[in-house]
Amino acid sequence: MVARAPLALVSLILTAGACLLLFLVVLGGTRDRTPLDDIYFLRAETSGIGGAPREARWTLWNACETENGRNVCPSVRAAYPLDPPRNFGSDDDIPADFIGTKKYYYLTRFMFAFILIALFFAVLSLFTGLLALCSRLGGALSGLLAAVALFFQTVTAALMTAAYVMGRNAFRDGDREAYLGTKAFAFVWAAMACLLLATILFFSILATGRDTTTRSSSSRGRFAFGRKRSARDRGSFIESESQRRVVKDEYS
Repeated sequence: MVARAPLALVSLILTAGACLLLFLVVLGGTRDRTPLDDIYFLRAETSGIGGAPREARWTLWNACETENGRNVCPSVRAAYPLDPPRNFGSDDDIPADFIGTKKYYYLTRFMFAFILIALFFAVLSLFTGLLALCSRLGGALSGLLAAVALFFQTVTAALMTAAYVMGRNAFRDGDREAYLGTKAFAFVWAAMACLLLATILFFSILATGRDTTTRSSSSRGRFAFGRKRSARDRGSFIESESQRRVVKDEYS
C-alpha cells in the first residue's frame, strides 16, 4: 500500500492533466472566450479567396476570423475539415495543393474522431484510477484504459501533424503566410506524453504488488521451515534422552 499509493496518485495527476489538455483542444473554437479563443491548429492568410476572411484559423469546429489576435468563430460544425475549397465555397486563388485532392479532408476528419475516442478512454482511466489507490486490479484496469487512450491519442497527433504541416506548406508555396497553432500542437503532444507516463505508472502498480506478495510469502515460508526444523531438533533431543535412559536401566 505504501508503494502503491504514490504511484497511483502520480498516475491520476498525469491522466487528469491529459484530460484537461484534450478538453481545451476539443473546445477550442466553440466559444469566443479566453483561453478557447486562442487555440487553433493552423493560421493562414486567406485574403483574396472568395468567401474567406483576411486571415483564417482552423479549429476542430470551424475556420475562424481573427480580431485583435483572437478567434472570432462563426457557427460550430463538428469534424470541420482543413479543405479551403470546401470551407469557403470557392477555388479562386486557392493554393494549388488544395485543388483536386481530399487528403486534407480525410486526415482532419479522422483526427476529430480519434481525439474524441482518446478523450473518452482517458476520462474512464481517470475514474477507474481511484481504485488503483487501494487495489492492484484497479491499477491494471486503469493502465489498460490509459493504454487505449494513448493509442488513439498517438494516432491523433500523427494525423494532426501530417495534415496541418502539409497545409501550412501548401499556403506558403502559394506565397501566403501560414503558421501552426502552437498551443493546440503543444496540448496534443503533451497529452500524449502524459498518457504514456500514466500507462507506465499504472502498470508499475502490478509489479509493486507482486514484489510485496512474493517477499511476504518467502518470509512466511522461511518462518514455517524454521519452526518445523526446531520441532524436529526438539524431537531428536527427546528421543536421544529416552534412549540413554533405557541403556542406563539395562546396565543397572
